[in-house]
Amino acid sequence: MVRLDGERTPGWKLLLAILIGAALTIPLFSVWLLVYDRQTQSDQAAASITEGWGGPQAVSGPLLVIPYRTTATETVIEGGQSVTRSRDVVQELSLSPEAVDMTTAIRPERRKRSIYEAVVYDAQVSGKARFALPPDLARHSVTPADMMLDRAELRFGLSDPRGLGANPRVVADGKALRLQPGGGSSSGSRGFFAWIDAASLTARPLNVDFAYDFRGNASLALAPQAGDTSWTVRSAWPHPSFGGDFLPAQRNVAEKGFEASYRIGNLALGRSLVSTGAAGSSNVVERIAPPSRGMPTASADADAPQTASISLIQPVDLYSQVNRATKYGFLFIGFTFLTLLMFDVIAGIRISPVEYLLMGAALVLFFVLLLAFAEVIGFAAAYVLASAAIAGLNTAYSAAILKSWRRAGLIGGLLVALYAVLYILLNLEDLSLLIGSLLLFFALAGVMYATRRIDWSARSGEAA
Repeated sequence: MVRLDGERTPGWKLLLAILIGAALTIPLFSVWLLVYDRQTQSDQAAASITEGWGGPQAVSGPLLVIPYRTTATETVIEGGQSVTRSRDVVQELSLSPEAVDMTTAIRPERRKRSIYEAVVYDAQVSGKARFALPPDLARHSVTPADMMLDRAELRFGLSDPRGLGANPRVVADGKALRLQPGGGSSSGSRGFFAWIDAASLTARPLNVDFAYDFRGNASLALAPQAGDTSWTVRSAWPHPSFGGDFLPAQRNVAEKGFEASYRIGNLALGRSLVSTGAAGSSNVVERIAPPSRGMPTASADADAPQTASISLIQPVDLYSQVNRATKYGFLFIGFTFLTLLMFDVIAGIRISPVEYLLMGAALVLFFVLLLAFAEVIGFAAAYVLASAAIAGLNTAYSAAILKSWRRAGLIGGLLVALYAVLYILLNLEDLSLLIGSLLLFFALAGVMYATRRIDWSARSGEAA
C-alpha cells in the first residue's frame, strides 16, 4: 500500500491526526441530531399513546363561590362635565375552606406502542372540607344581607376534564349534590361544580365530603387554596419526582412505591381565604402550567397559582443517556488516535490517514448502535452489546495494520477501559466532571512522559 505520510515529521503526523479527528466531528454532530430526532419521535409517540386518556393533571378546590349585590360607580363626561353614576351589579365572593384533608391514590400503568412507552395513571381523590364565613367579612365590603346564598356554587378544578371519572360524589352537610360540567355557571374554567343553598353558612360551618376519580399521565399537581391543606398521596410507582412550589413534609419512597404527606397553610400561600371580583375571576387551574418533562419546577409566572406537584418519571431516560454518552465521543477518538500515533512515532509502524479515518468512523458508529439497540433492549444491555462490537472490530483491524495481535491488544484494552469508564461516568452524574477531569490529567501526564524524548521536527526514523 502506498503510504501517504512518506518521510513526514512526527509533528506533521500529529497535525494530520488532529485534522482527521476534527473531520470526524461532522458525523459525530450528525449523531447528536439523530438522538434529538429520535427523542422528538418518542415524545410524539408518547403523546399519541396518551391521547384521549388525560394529560398531566392539575386539581384545585373545593371553592365556595357566592354571588352578591353591590353598587358600582363610574364617572363619565357628558356635555363637557364630569358625571358620576351608580348602578347595581352582581359580583362573586370566593370563599376558600378553612381546612381541607385530602387523600389521593395513584395507580400507574405503563403503556407501549411498538418500541415507545408512556406512563399513565388512574387517580382516586377523597377528602373533607370545612367552610365558614370569616368574622371580618365586612372588611371586604360584603354583608350577609348582600349575599345570594341560595345561588352559591361549589367548584372543583381539573385541568383536563376528559380524564374525569363517571361518578364524582359531593355531599354537603349530609346532602348529596347534583354535579354540573365546567368550572362554574359564570366561569369558563375546567372541572365540575354544584349549585348549593349555603344559607346555613351564616349560622354554622358548612362541611363538604367529596370523592372523584380521574385519569392522567406523567404528573399530578395540586393548587392548595385552604387555610390548612393536608394532602396525602400514595402510589405503587417507585420513581416519583417531587417539585412545584411546595415539597412534602414527609415522604417514604421504596421499591414498592411511595407515600408523601403535604401540610400547607394559607400564610405560606400568601393569600386570604376570601376574595371578591367579577364573575369568573376565581379561575385557578387554567393558569397552572404543567410540569416540564421529568422535572417539575416552581411557578415562573407571578400570576400562576402555587402548586405541589409529583411526576412519575422513568428511572432511565435512554435518550438523555445516549446524548450524554455522545458528548464523550471526542475522548474516544482522541485516546485511540493518540495510541496509534505513539505506535507510529515511537515504534516506527507507519499508519495511513485512511486507517485513522476508518477506526474513527467505527468509534462514531458506536453511538449509533447504542441508540438503535437501546430503543429495543434497554440502555445497559445496548451499551454492553455496542461497546463489545466496536471494541472487537477495532481490535481486529488494529491487528492487521499494526502487524501484531499483541499491539492490537493494547488498542482493544484501551477501548474496553474507555467504555467502562464512560459507563461509570454516565451513572455518577454528580461526580462525572471530577472523575473525567482526573482521568484526563493522568492520561495527559502519561503521554507527556512517553513523548518526552521525541524530536517532533525530526524525520521519520530519526525520532528517539
